[in-house]
Amino acid sequence: MNQNPADNRGGRISENYELSLSLPSSSSINSGHNTQFCTYSSSQSVRSLFSSSHSSSQEGSSSSSETPEKPSDKPLSHPNSKDDLTKRSGDPSTQAKPAADVASSSIAPKSPSPPATAGKPTITKKEPETPAFEKELISKLTSRFGEDKIKVIYARPLRIKIGVSPSDIIEVASFLREALSFDHAEAVAGTDYPKDNQIELLYHLGSYSRDDLAGHIFLLSTRINRNDARSPSLINVFKSVEFHERETFEMLGVYFEGHPRNERFLLPEDWADIPPLRRDFRIKGR
Repeated sequence: MNQNPADNRGGRISENYELSLSLPSSSSINSGHNTQFCTYSSSQSVRSLFSSSHSSSQEGSSSSSETPEKPSDKPLSHPNSKDDLTKRSGDPSTQAKPAADVASSSIAPKSPSPPATAGKPTITKKEPETPAFEKELISKLTSRFGEDKIKVIYARPLRIKIGVSPSDIIEVASFLREALSFDHAEAVAGTDYPKDNQIELLYHLGSYSRDDLAGHIFLLSTRINRNDARSPSLINVFKSVEFHERETFEMLGVYFEGHPRNERFLLPEDWADIPPLRRDFRIKGR
């Protein structure tokens, strides 16, 4: 019987056909009719192809239909948790300390050690020796007025500062001009000292007439009461102090007796506040 191995209605392999072709007769082979054998061979190949694909689809469906394993409801434990450490060590006293306790113990403050002052030598600052030239100038002043009127604040190379009382400032300034050739005032400055209730006046004196005094600055200073800031003017000794004293008058509020013009020339005429270079001056709104 010579039939197509595939059923036209469903494309399925006929089981009866496969069974009938499983044992071909010898007469058909000897007679040279190889169609049945060839058809058997191709149907066998088709059968093996369909069976292999069917088995693989079954394996795939069986593997996909497997139910995934549900996660355990038991909570996970940290490897360094208290229970785990207890199980491993067997003794709760041997458990590891928390990190916070270790950190706090590692940064615990140490008791301060006493300062090592024993046996340390005491260093005393030695005042520099007064240069010979400056010492000679001071000697002339003290020999003329005495040490009770002349207070030497410091004497350095090219710098000398002395302090006198306001009542003696004109006499000392005249001596510096006539005898020591400090012939002009380069500047006049003032400093407010509220804690001492004083204002210090500084006259910076120089010389044009002596070559050996060309680099020297002689500071003639005096201190006055801050609440009643008045001092004799040196305008009759050094004409160059006219504008310097006026500036000190309006900025610090020092009235210079004998000055012809204790007037403002930097601040406005209607200035109604305290002098701006006093320590207790505050800008309004700040």
